[in-house]
Amino acid sequence: MRAVRGSRAVPRGPSVRAVVAGSAGNFVEWYEFGVYGFLATVLAERFFAPAGGGAAEALVRTYASFALAFFFRPLGAVVFGRLGDRLGRRPVLIGVVALMSGATALIGALPAYDTVGALAPWLLTLLRVVQGLAAGGEFGGAVSLLTELAPPGRRGLYGAWQSFTVALGLLGGAAVAAATATALTDAQLTSWGWRLPFLLALPLGLTALWLRTGLPEPRPFTALGRGRADAAASLAPGVGVAARRVGPRPGSAEGAEAAGAEAARIGWGAVAVAVGCVSGWAAAGYTFLVVLPSYLQLALHADLRHALAAAVPANAGFAAAILPAGLLSDRVGRRPVLLAGSLLVMATALPLLGLLRDPGASVAVRASALAGAGAIVGLMAGPGPALLAEMFPARVRWTGLGLAYALSNALFAGCAGLIITEAVRRTGNPDVPAYYVTAVCAVSALALLRRPVGRKS
Repeated sequence: MRAVRGSRAVPRGPSVRAVVAGSAGNFVEWYEFGVYGFLATVLAERFFAPAGGGAAEALVRTYASFALAFFFRPLGAVVFGRLGDRLGRRPVLIGVVALMSGATALIGALPAYDTVGALAPWLLTLLRVVQGLAAGGEFGGAVSLLTELAPPGRRGLYGAWQSFTVALGLLGGAAVAAATATALTDAQLTSWGWRLPFLLALPLGLTALWLRTGLPEPRPFTALGRGRADAAASLAPGVGVAARRVGPRPGSAEGAEAAGAEAARIGWGAVAVAVGCVSGWAAAGYTFLVVLPSYLQLALHADLRHALAAAVPANAGFAAAILPAGLLSDRVGRRPVLLAGSLLVMATALPLLGLLRDPGASVAVRASALAGAGAIVGLMAGPGPALLAEMFPARVRWTGLGLAYALSNALFAGCAGLIITEAVRRTGNPDVPAYYVTAVCAVSALALLRRPVGRKS
């Protein structure tokens, strides 16, 4: 972990393979969630439309299944987080990526409603639950690994890689869904073509598994087992979770009991503050990056191909902003960068939707506006992982930050499609998405102002 420069030892970051392996599972997870969101109208027709009602009602049921997976994320965060905080980061991260990629590939093999009737939506929902459990464990473990491997002063940048793979996953999902929809006729896409993007998760997952077999355990975690002071206790700025004395070796019976007791003492106040701090990121990210194609079809009557194409510049802008935002947070602190993102969403959400509805706006102008909206979300996603990691000490970091992230996504991201679609259907008001993200970002801004100022690194 160290290199010698002259007579002085200097910190060295993790290998490229370690960074890629830590982030690979997140790519698979968000690729699938993106594909599901982008193809929601097709899935509604294949799995939910025969249950009765029109296209809007079927889409609401599709997003209800989408949201259900998010409500199993907190359970996955606790279950896999406790295992990861006891047994180590690597073995549990291998398990969660296998679970996620397997469930995703099985969605691509599911029989539709016209084959097995009412059993089809239940099978789809069951696999979404499995994905939710795996996704709940993935984020906390990968962020814990990356921020604990990062050299001092670079936790924002290394944590941002986790968000960057969210962008790559969503962008990959958008690109694959758009390419599939473009290459096939409507009948082919609806009949069997929608399966292809889901089946692609299998080779992606196998690649992630191979990469993770060579992952190292980070020093802050292994230091606990040698009876040393928690090497990452300085990460915790004291928001309800105090770093306590180091106990026995993680993985031993005594160590497991101590880790369980420590996890039980995670302050709910700390978790609540952490949820509030990243709620704007969760809501704006899903609204602008995943729900947007279905919104454009339902509210603005765009066809599927144009709606999917709109997701590409939004996700490209998101990806471009994440790493610079993480690096900036290493210099000026997490809170200013996240707060700026929340305020910018509040200021631009309504004008963005107005521009998308303007028949006089050119394609280039609309694409630029979507890319700008994505970049604002990236401003929050860059420092977000490091901010969460800095709120919990190493012994309970996976559990604490994973639970906070999972709850914020369950409440403000997983429900975004359901809330927006149902509200637009009932009110006919096309500005509902803007009202939604503005309200949640206001909550996020207040939580960020309440959070004590922590270390910049």
